Amino acid sequence: MKVGLFIPCYVDAVFPEVGVATYKLLRHLGIDVTYPENQTCCGQPMGNAGFESQAVPLAEKFEEKFKGFDYVVAPSVSCTAFVRVNYPRLLKGKTECTTAKKCMDVVEFLHDVVRVDHPLGTFPHKVSLHNSCHGVRELGLSSPSEQHVDKFNKIKDLLSLVDGCEVVEPERPDECCGFGGMFAVEETAVSAQMGRDKVERHIQTGAEYVTGPDCSCLMHMAGVAKKQDLKIEFKHVVEILAAGL
Repeated sequence: MKVGLFIPCYVDAVFPEVGVATYKLLRHLGIDVTYPENQTCCGQPMGNAGFESQAVPLAEKFEEKFKGFDYVVAPSVSCTAFVRVNYPRLLKGKTECTTAKKCMDVVEFLHDVVRVDHPLGTFPHKVSLHNSCHGVRELGLSSPSEQHVDKFNKIKDLLSLVDGCEVVEPERPDECCGFGGMFAVEETAVSAQMGRDKVERHIQTGAEYVTGPDCSCLMHMAGVAKKQDLKIEFKHVVEILAAGL
C-alpha cells in the first residue's frame, strides 16, 4: 500500500508540526508514505469564495501529483472533503478524476483502513474533543446529532489508544465553532461570538487541551482564547496520537 501525504497550505505555512507528526505517525505504523514535492493548495478557498474556475488548475495539478498512490492522506478534514466532494465535478470533461475517492483524512485512514487497535503514544492530559463540521457531515468521522443515529466517534476511538489521555466532550459536541473560512471574514461578529461560545463550552469540561482534526477550527478558537486570556491550549489530534512515539 503506497500512501501520498498531502499537507494543505495552511498546515505547511502555519502548523508545520502537524505535518511532521502525521508523517512520523504513519511511518511508525509501518506505512509506505511519500511526500510529493511542489504541492499546492487544493483550491478550497477559491471554491468556497465562488471562483470555482480558479480551483480547476489546482485540482488538475493535485490529480497529477497523487494519481499514482493507493491512498492520499491529509491532516485536514476540510481540504479532504473539498477534494472528495468537489473534484469529480470540477474535473468532469477535463481529465479523469482518480484521487477523489482515495483521498482520506488521517483519522478515517487510521480508523477505517489501517484499523489501528494497539496502544499509540502517551499524553497524560484531559482533552476536550472538537468535531469539525466537514468531518462530521461530509467525512462521517462522528455522528451528526440532527440525524438521531447511534452515536459514534472515530476521533475518540483513536484517542482511547493513547496512554493517559482522558477524553471529554463539550455540550453541543457537533456545533460549529464559527470559523468557516469566508464566513469568518464576511460575518465577523457572528463568527467571533460562535467562537466564544464554543471555547467556553470546551473550558466548562475542565480540559487542559482542545483537540480536533482541522487546524483551521483550532486556530480560530485559539485566537478567541488568546484575546480573552483563557488558559486552555489547542493541539491537532495527530499530535496527540504521535506524542511520545
